[in-house]
Amino acid sequence: MLTALSIRDIVLIEKLDVALDKGLTVLTGETGAGKSILLDALGLALGARGDSSLVRAGAERGVVTAAFALPRNHPAFAILKEQGVDADGELVIRRIQNADGPSRAAINDQPVSLNLLRQIAGALAEIHGQHADRALVDVTAHRRLLDAFGGHEAEVSEVAALWARSSAAEEALNEHRALMDRAEAERDYLEHAAEELRALNPIPGEEALLAEARQMMMSAEQYAEALTDAEEALAGDGTSVARLNAALRKLERRRETAGGRLDHVCQALDRVLAEVSEAERAIAEAQRSFVFDPKELEKSEERLFALRAAARKFKCTVDTLADVRERFDDELKALTDGGGRLRKLEQEFRAAREAYDAAAEKLSNKRRKTAKSLDKAVMAELPPLKLERARFETAIETDAGKPGPQGIDRIEFMVAANPGTPLAPLMKVASGGELARFMLALKVILASKGSAPTLIFDEIDTGVGGAVADAIGARLARLAENLQVLAVTHSPQVAARASQHMLISKMEEVASKRMVTRVQPLSDKSRREEVARMLSGAKVTEAARAQADELLGAKG
Repeated sequence: MLTALSIRDIVLIEKLDVALDKGLTVLTGETGAGKSILLDALGLALGARGDSSLVRAGAERGVVTAAFALPRNHPAFAILKEQGVDADGELVIRRIQNADGPSRAAINDQPVSLNLLRQIAGALAEIHGQHADRALVDVTAHRRLLDAFGGHEAEVSEVAALWARSSAAEEALNEHRALMDRAEAERDYLEHAAEELRALNPIPGEEALLAEARQMMMSAEQYAEALTDAEEALAGDGTSVARLNAALRKLERRRETAGGRLDHVCQALDRVLAEVSEAERAIAEAQRSFVFDPKELEKSEERLFALRAAARKFKCTVDTLADVRERFDDELKALTDGGGRLRKLEQEFRAAREAYDAAAEKLSNKRRKTAKSLDKAVMAELPPLKLERARFETAIETDAGKPGPQGIDRIEFMVAANPGTPLAPLMKVASGGELARFMLALKVILASKGSAPTLIFDEIDTGVGGAVADAIGARLARLAENLQVLAVTHSPQVAARASQHMLISKMEEVASKRMVTRVQPLSDKSRREEVARMLSGAKVTEAARAQADELLGAKG
């Protein structure tokens, strides 16, 4: 639910912090006090289009922050996790609207796109009012609402999975058919190209190995010359192994009588002889490895040339020539397997499509049955809302020729607001007040099935009073038993039903001489005065106070 709303520099609101609770919260106040500003600010936090005109005059930017407390299994967390946004337990949305135009959004202080914000906000709260742009209900949502009412989640998931399977099978079939058509048209080329690549037998990584070996052979003469110099240096005068050996033997014959003075010299000479011997062996081994063979160099160059020429011909890299050969072989197999692969893919597609068709038809039948129950339930809610002569019907258009992941049905809520008029789309026929009341009736029926945890109703009691207003209040209170409900209202009957009452007022600041909007939670006494004002108008009478006591007492 929405636990806190913080607004800075939005229209007439300079600074506002509101704590919210579960149940039904009503916001009341004089006309023009700023109730619409509050909802505009909340709408901004929920992803509404930004507008620089919302920024308070003289401010650089306006900021709206909305905090939500949600259960750990709330779908918003799964969406955020997919997008790499950290969220756990509390979710804080911040929307910043700059005075020079652009706006930005963040969730838990991590920047997010407006599309992601709207996606998340749709799972957190819904604003319903007298205007279509606030109803947050479009035709694409009607199917979801009907399925939620009927408990079709398992069937919808099955249809979606079968659609994915059928679509994948159809794509594989179409790809194979296209491959066969292409292979048939290019049979001669494929046969020649495949034979050429089979003869070449390219190996991934071969180009690098050949290039390295080629470079090594081309430099072999330089390496051999350097090794010869090293060999001559070891064998030259002054470092001859024979001379060193003779000197060592001469010293060793006198070593025993030298009292240990020659031990270190003998050990050092012995090490020198060992190292010289090791160096001679290493030079000899290296010389053998650098033997220059013109035939080997020519062979490597020819192989490199052949591989690179083939890569240019088939428009690929040398390392992917093996993949090209495999593709050519596969395309030829498609022509030579007698159509076996094609028949198998056709069979798999038919089986997948038949399973989808059966499941989609079963779901469609369930939807039609559920639609009758939904229509009956909504119709029962309409008379107390002064819509006793209206009709509501869930229209289902089934077209097996237009299948999709949600089935074969197009679902739309239709109404006839007056007797004798044909049914037409809800959003086009109902007036502002009627639309809001239709939405209230729907939400009462669907409250525990697929609804966002917070519902905001904007003056849905406009133009009604007495028993109808009381019926609206009763339904809002009923909704608030399971959901958090916020309602902007002018009706004392609705206000009396609230568990939390807030007064929105506009006043002039003495210092700045500017008009500002304030929101004040009302105590029991203040609430009595506000309900009495709503009943009597500008002058609160004792009779109005008595009537307010009666309303508050009856609904308390």
